[in-house]
Amino acid sequence: MPERTEYPAGMPNWVDLQTTDPAAAKQFYTSLFGWTYDDLPMGDDGAYSLAQIDGKDVAAIAPMPPGSDGIPTHWNSYVSVPDVEATVALVEGAGGTVVMPPFDVMDAGRMAVVQDPTDAMINVWQAKNHAGAMLVNDPNMWSWNELLTPDVPKAGEFYAKVFGWTVHPVPDGSYTEFKLNGDSIAGAQNPPMPFIPPTWTVYFAVDDTDAMIEKIKASGGTLFAGPIDIPIGRLAVAADPQGGMFNIIKFSR
Repeated sequence: MPERTEYPAGMPNWVDLQTTDPAAAKQFYTSLFGWTYDDLPMGDDGAYSLAQIDGKDVAAIAPMPPGSDGIPTHWNSYVSVPDVEATVALVEGAGGTVVMPPFDVMDAGRMAVVQDPTDAMINVWQAKNHAGAMLVNDPNMWSWNELLTPDVPKAGEFYAKVFGWTVHPVPDGSYTEFKLNGDSIAGAQNPPMPFIPPTWTVYFAVDDTDAMIEKIKASGGTLFAGPIDIPIGRLAVAADPQGGMFNIIKFSR
């Protein structure tokens, strides 16, 4: 089981769901992935629920923040950095926008929310007591982040300047890999449908894509696409009952 205790600078390290109904979302994802939860109180704003497998953190589910009326349920992606202030200082010069300047998250870490030049949001994380996901890539765990944007080259320039990623389009231009120190760490492509706004999407590994699709339907979720066979596996695109979009994939290697 791939276990992590730290993440290098520039590596995606965490995902969490902000949802209009945390209790229902927890029930849904447990029905799919068998997650249990460690609920961390957030005062009057409910709890930040750490999703766990074998007692180790793999993701989180949280309520929508106050004043977020009109913002849909969504998964967030995080990138590990050694100094959140120094990273945020690069954002505007790279063409992006600082949406939320750096702030402390209790004793877990320090974070900021930024927007790339194509309007996709991503979170920047400086770890204190929480480095990120402790288990990754095996079934029922987070395994990949993918940017959907109409201008991949423009976004790629931003992430290269801010996080040090290198940009590697496939020969036909249909997909782009982002690499860090030579390793593929995320991807990007144009949205498959024109109504999809620029966004970072998340993938969860599964044992059987077709069987998981049936679980999603039986648990009140929605299938948007798939199953689809691609060179690295068999995937599907789905949404939870509150509308949070996510991907599942059975890796072929």
